[in-house]
Amino acid sequence: MTSPAARVAAEANDPTFDTLWDELVWRGLVHVSTDADALRELLDGEPIVYYCGFDPTAPSLHLGNLVQLLTMRRLQLAGHRPLGLVGGSTGLVGDPRPTAERTLNTPETVAEWVTKLRAQIEKLLSFEGDNAARMVNNLDWTAPMSAIEFLREIGKHFRVGTMLKKDAVSARLNSDAGISFTEFSYQVLQGLDYLELFRQYRCVLQTGGSDQWGNLTSGTDLIHRVEGASVHAFGTPLITNSDGTKFGKSEGNAIWLDAEMCSPYAMYQFWLNTDDRDVIDRLKVFTFLSREEVEEYARLVADEPFRRAAQKRLALEVTTTVHGPDKTAQAIAATEALFGRGDLASLDAGTLAAALGELPNATLATGASIIDALVQTGLVASVSEARRAIKQGGVSLDGVKVDAEDARVSGALPGGVSVLRRGKKALAGVFVA
Repeated sequence: MTSPAARVAAEANDPTFDTLWDELVWRGLVHVSTDADALRELLDGEPIVYYCGFDPTAPSLHLGNLVQLLTMRRLQLAGHRPLGLVGGSTGLVGDPRPTAERTLNTPETVAEWVTKLRAQIEKLLSFEGDNAARMVNNLDWTAPMSAIEFLREIGKHFRVGTMLKKDAVSARLNSDAGISFTEFSYQVLQGLDYLELFRQYRCVLQTGGSDQWGNLTSGTDLIHRVEGASVHAFGTPLITNSDGTKFGKSEGNAIWLDAEMCSPYAMYQFWLNTDDRDVIDRLKVFTFLSREEVEEYARLVADEPFRRAAQKRLALEVTTTVHGPDKTAQAIAATEALFGRGDLASLDAGTLAAALGELPNATLATGASIIDALVQTGLVASVSEARRAIKQGGVSLDGVKVDAEDARVSGALPGGVSVLRRGKKALAGVFVA
């Protein structure tokens, strides 16, 4: 039997669009840009070099970064040459947040995170062929530069009045926290990056989030001033949910690309729970499904929303992109087994533990009663309610109906855990110590 994770879409741009730019616009990936007509022509012409930067302000990238990586991949599939920049120097400074100064991490921590982010980026771009990706680190050209050189050679090209008008800066100036010179200078450093990549690789396009637009244009302006050349940038929109909640969060936690920080099961569940109002837009941005396929899923959402076909395909595609087909197949198997459509005992211990960690759960001693487990996991509010649920036949342990009030937790599943169920849908995990 073919694994469900083997049915993902091939990475390819949709040939039904006249140009790559038209497809990017249709997918909702262009919120702001330099000259759109020039960009359409540029991306439809000879291969260019382009870049996107990622700062190591955490040990993992997240879903917002995935938007940029997939956008980079779409350009690479069209024959263009990507530069993946990990900010070994900008990560030591941090771009301005809307309300407060960033906590500065140690150089050792930043260097460690640079290595981790590089590995994640390298999984999502191709490093083979005529337009192989290349990784760069801005610490390589900023570390040898003295403060005097930086001010004379780069700083003199920036006008403070223009810098003050940048959204990120003006927001901070109007906040109680204000802004330090360190974070104020971030846009100068990012402008330097673009200039350096233009000089070294003839890089003529930078992509990023629209919230970074002020930083993106600092580079285009600097290159125009110093080199007299016109280069480009475009910013993707910040993704928001229709219900007003913040995209990329699950139970208040970020959805990280690192499996240790967000398990493949948790990522799969995140996409599976996408609202009907958002799922088609997510398919456009986060998958390589064609326009025809996306339109078919839009029809299914309208006509048969109870099947959640679009959500299942979205979860399959993105989890496979990030974690690979094997981990995705395990996440799907865990999802099926937990809801009674598969064998719990067949799951590997790591996937099962990750799945139970996403449910209400409790750690109990070997031999603890089912009644205690029901109460401590929160499936019932009291001992009397637990007894009543068992008596009514509404409790099961590891898929087997519990008949006796004196039944005990077994921890018989892989990894010494059990799955407790009350009714058809209420599940909890039990970790047996």
